[in-house]
Amino acid sequence: MATQVEAKTGSSVRVRVQKFGTFLSGMIMPNIGAFIAWGIVTALFIEAGWLPVPQLGGFGETDGVANIGLVGPMITYLLPLLIAYTGGRMVHDVRGGVVGSIATMGVIVGAGIPMFIGAMIMGPLGGWTMKKIDAIWDGKIRPGFEMLVNNFSAGIWGAVLALIGFFGVSPLVEAFSTGAGNVVQFLVDNGLLPLTSIFIEPAKVLFLNNAINHGVLTPLGVQQSLEEGKSILFMLEANPGPGLGILLAYMFFGRGAAKASASGAAIIHFVGGIHEIYFPYVLMRPLLILAAIAGGMTGIATLSITNAGLVAPAAPGSIIAVLAQSSRDSYVGVVLAVVLATAVSFLVASVILKTGKNQDDGDLAAAATRMEGLKGKKSSVAGTFQSSSATEGPIRNIVFACDAGMGSSAMGASVLRNKIKAAGFPDVKVTNLAIANLKDDYDVVVTHQDLAARAEPLTQSATHVSVDNFMNSPRYEEIVELVRASAAADSGIDPQIPTAAAVAAEADAAGEAGAGRDVLAEESVILSGRATTQKDAIDEAGGLLVDRDAVDSSYVAAMHERELSVPTYMGNFLAIPHGTNAAKDLIKRSAVSIIRYPEGIDWNGKQVKFVVGVAGINNEHLSILSAIARVFSDKEQVARLDEATTVDEVLALFGKVNA
Repeated sequence: MATQVEAKTGSSVRVRVQKFGTFLSGMIMPNIGAFIAWGIVTALFIEAGWLPVPQLGGFGETDGVANIGLVGPMITYLLPLLIAYTGGRMVHDVRGGVVGSIATMGVIVGAGIPMFIGAMIMGPLGGWTMKKIDAIWDGKIRPGFEMLVNNFSAGIWGAVLALIGFFGVSPLVEAFSTGAGNVVQFLVDNGLLPLTSIFIEPAKVLFLNNAINHGVLTPLGVQQSLEEGKSILFMLEANPGPGLGILLAYMFFGRGAAKASASGAAIIHFVGGIHEIYFPYVLMRPLLILAAIAGGMTGIATLSITNAGLVAPAAPGSIIAVLAQSSRDSYVGVVLAVVLATAVSFLVASVILKTGKNQDDGDLAAAATRMEGLKGKKSSVAGTFQSSSATEGPIRNIVFACDAGMGSSAMGASVLRNKIKAAGFPDVKVTNLAIANLKDDYDVVVTHQDLAARAEPLTQSATHVSVDNFMNSPRYEEIVELVRASAAADSGIDPQIPTAAAVAAEADAAGEAGAGRDVLAEESVILSGRATTQKDAIDEAGGLLVDRDAVDSSYVAAMHERELSVPTYMGNFLAIPHGTNAAKDLIKRSAVSIIRYPEGIDWNGKQVKFVVGVAGINNEHLSILSAIARVFSDKEQVARLDEATTVDEVLALFGKVNA
């Protein structure tokens, strides 16, 4: 029992450190481009650079005035303020970012040195405190005074935090930076720096490296680079040699899937800089951590002996990034550090693989699963380790994404949700979102084929399905089969047999349109529209929304804008024009309009007989959209709509929303 408690406590600590490291990484990584820019400017234009330019490098004088250059201001002001803004925004959106930046300026001026640690403190602190202050008067401000209160509260509190940073925080952070720098210098002077690999290499495999790298090494490395023109600290974690050595050993002495996949993983690791890809190979044979440590220590020792370093962080840890950030006098040392780290890691890993017992294909897939467990979320590279016969875990989350996350995605999600429920899987969650709000935590992502390229980079670990017909795409059946296969592989239960829960869920779905009484009104249904063109039809559908005072008149223009980016034709003679994501502020309340065009309208080469105008706030309009989706996914129901002679008949088909 005590062992279990200790294990649980250790796991909890690890998770907390991971989250802390992820948060630090979230402030640094979006701004790596700025670090690279600073590194390029430094490598080229400083006095010891490739192309020394006094006005850019910040040395010498021009007309008797000392040159400021780009290097100093970028590292002193630009980079810390970018980090602070990003940290504050992570906590309290743009407002938090602005206040966090103001607060950080106090620390920067107070210390007079690059304040990366100060930025990583004051940025989130400014965002968090501003969020708490905003909560005090949330909903209590008199109409018309919102801008006044918001602007002055942010300005006043930002000024207060800047003073706190200047007088209180900057001395503490400066003292910490000096102390940490002295510790690093002590390790360097006494030849002990290679010992840091004993902690860094295992930390990488356990996904604790972000807390070390972005919390300590990067800030100290930047300070050292500013003073000496380069820093060895940037290479302590980024050296691709240890991981490459392990993968090369698997290429020669591995077996099964591990041997077959090692060459591809080596390219991704060494050139792409995704070190995460070699972690499962270590987890499959934990003793290989000794190879990583030995390689890391060798690389650091080589850097120390040759006095080599980088001018800025190498992120990702690709050999390309490493060489691009190497200082002018360090190429030989850096290349030697990578080569020797690879060689030593390879030799140690080869001995372990040759003397240890053989492993089968399944161990690598299991190790990849353990890696995702350690990471705490899905891995973008874990799929690399699946053998051809391997089956992924059960599909639980499917998202249908479109530009605005309102109309077409809501209806597509409704159609797909009903199909999956009818197949007997009511627990599979099908949601809809705007592409801009996607996160990489979905199993399947469905988009219109014109939007797939925008969604894929945001959800790299998901299975992507693109459709060109929202109402009756044949791809939906493929998704249902994918869900069925994944569930069968996970539980061994025959998915062909509908469960009682599925039947109940389908019954609930059939009645969910009743919640839309205020969304679809009788006066918003027209059986014979006047428009003869697509443009006029959008005007007519939008005009009904304006007449109900559901939207501002300018919302209709946004409906046209949306149509230009991605057509809203859904299939089965249906189009659902709606505004862009940016036009949501023009919506006063949720509403839907329905217009039938018996003769049909040309809609980008498709015949449309039914135009449904959509304006939705939050999820209030989703119930009626779900009813519309059910109707238009059934050809018999579409035929009944086509033959309807009264508005009541139309409303009845959508669940009698006016009853």
